[in-house]
Amino acid sequence: MNVSEGRDTAKLQAIAREIETVPGAFLLEEEYDPDHHRSVFSFIGTPSAIFEATFAAVKKAVRLIDMRVHRGVHPRIGAVDVIPFVPIRSVSMEECVEIACRLGKKISQVLQIPVYLYAEAASRPELEYLWVIRKGQFEGLREQIKSDASRKPDFGPNRLHPTAGATIVGARQPLIAFNVYLNTSDVALARKIADAIRGSAGGLPGVQALGFYIQHKGLAQVSMNVTDFHETSLLKVFERVQKEAHRLQTGVVSSEIIGLVPRGAINELTIRTLHLENFHPGKLLENRIAEVMKSKRAFSCTSS
Repeated sequence: MNVSEGRDTAKLQAIAREIETVPGAFLLEEEYDPDHHRSVFSFIGTPSAIFEATFAAVKKAVRLIDMRVHRGVHPRIGAVDVIPFVPIRSVSMEECVEIACRLGKKISQVLQIPVYLYAEAASRPELEYLWVIRKGQFEGLREQIKSDASRKPDFGPNRLHPTAGATIVGARQPLIAFNVYLNTSDVALARKIADAIRGSAGGLPGVQALGFYIQHKGLAQVSMNVTDFHETSLLKVFERVQKEAHRLQTGVVSSEIIGLVPRGAINELTIRTLHLENFHPGKLLENRIAEVMKSKRAFSCTSS
């Protein structure tokens, strides 16, 4: 779950507590990003627990985040910007789509927030992709949703919630949020590289890319989602960014993975080649799940 807050840790911890208090839901990771002014909560559970935990977290985020004062470099349309449901084990994509639709309907009915469905849950082919739904962002969508039929939400009113905006809910396979830092502060170069490698523009299949300036580093960043690492590996993405950077007479400093990454997407050679920052075994999805479940079992035994 991606929320439009990356700086106020008290608010973010309050959202995390809503997830953790639901039996059967297990928080894997919280990733706070002050430059993007955005945070990601990764959590697992049974379908019923995930539904309850997500709705509880959404309610809390809506109470705490005011989009009228939010400023960040990442595109967004709401306090709770996007909620993707991902099948990990013993659940089908069809079940994830059903949960997404049910949650979207409840968010719209209870909280009066317009909801768009995307990815595998998309009801319209043109709204399959996040970048299409996010066109104009919160500020632009505020007017477009009222009069443009193509911006009509799947659930809820044809108007943004005054402080929470709109929310996107969907179902998809695991993706990897992968950022590469350039040896320059020139964000125009990062955007040129993003344009060259983006799958929708004829670049690398399954790669979504944008260019940003990251203030705390003083560097330009190529920010990417890799939607199918089997088709396009992280190594291939990194090498292409390097090639494009060299063509523009700059270089690559380092890279980072935001959130968790499936074990099959990375190995020791990849870690060294990518110059990954702050990578450790706990960033592997399977390791983190095993660690959380082990700690929960130990706590249960101690409590009993």
